[in-house]
Amino acid sequence: MVQEALKQLKENIPARVTLVAVSKTKPKELIQEAYAANQRIFGENKAQEMAEKHLALPKDIEWHFIGHLQSNKIKYIAPFVSLIHAVDSVKLLKKIDQEGAKNERIIPVLLQFHIAKEASKFGFNSTIIDEMVANDLFTALKHVEIRGVMGMATFTENEQVVKEEFDTLKHIFDTLKSDVFNNESSFKEISMGMSGDYPIAIAAGSTMIRVGSAIFGSR
Repeated sequence: MVQEALKQLKENIPARVTLVAVSKTKPKELIQEAYAANQRIFGENKAQEMAEKHLALPKDIEWHFIGHLQSNKIKYIAPFVSLIHAVDSVKLLKKIDQEGAKNERIIPVLLQFHIAKEASKFGFNSTIIDEMVANDLFTALKHVEIRGVMGMATFTENEQVVKEEFDTLKHIFDTLKSDVFNNESSFKEISMGMSGDYPIAIAAGSTMIRVGSAIFGSR
């Protein structure tokens, strides 16, 4: 079932879009099944669980951390994580930089922006970037590479609301690309879109979608 779901999903998304299979709470056996279907990128939202899966599963898997990350949990994933999607505070950004230095590696991250109408969602507002630039924060980070932006739309059946929120994130990305990261070829990712709204996200310019239930079934 997992392999068939992956096949259909990949046939329906453009080649430019990276698929992150959201494997949080899923057993290793299901991840192995997806791996057998040539899926190599998986998303987890608990640091220790992700570290355990990293040890137990094939080493060419790229592990993406997609949930809200607590500062004291970074140490568990810093040695191997391929991308942290949800960097939502300056404090977290600095802590990731410290853990990158300890592990002698540069950790790729995305800046999460609050684009939804739901207050429960995490993320920066767009004005914080001006403060970060003014304080030379980006140049001070030596063990973090900012690859792009991430955002989550409101959980609603109103597709126009979702589209407007994804358009907002695309505008934030375009502004950052032209004003801050214009010389950084690695700044290219827009992580938005999940099982219920990824077609809208792709139409709005998403380069990376995070899909779980459409692959592994409902929890």
